[in-house]
Amino acid sequence: MKRGVTLGVAGPWSVGAMQTWRYIAMHSVAASAFIFLLQRYALNASLETSLMWMLAFGACDAVLATMQSNR
Repeated sequence: MKRGVTLGVAGPWSVGAMQTWRYIAMHSVAASAFIFLLQRYALNASLETSLMWMLAFGACDAVLATMQSNR
């Protein structure tokens, strides 16, 4: 009977944890840029409104990506 290789759980300062945070940040930046461009140019919103939605969607995306990475 063969057993598969088990991987240890990534600690808070390990390389695996650092890559996870990098991917979360990149995903959040991409979602923020998308919603900013959508609001500003496709929907012709003002700069202030576009920035507000960008911050809101970026924060929500970071929370959701963190929850998904902890599953």
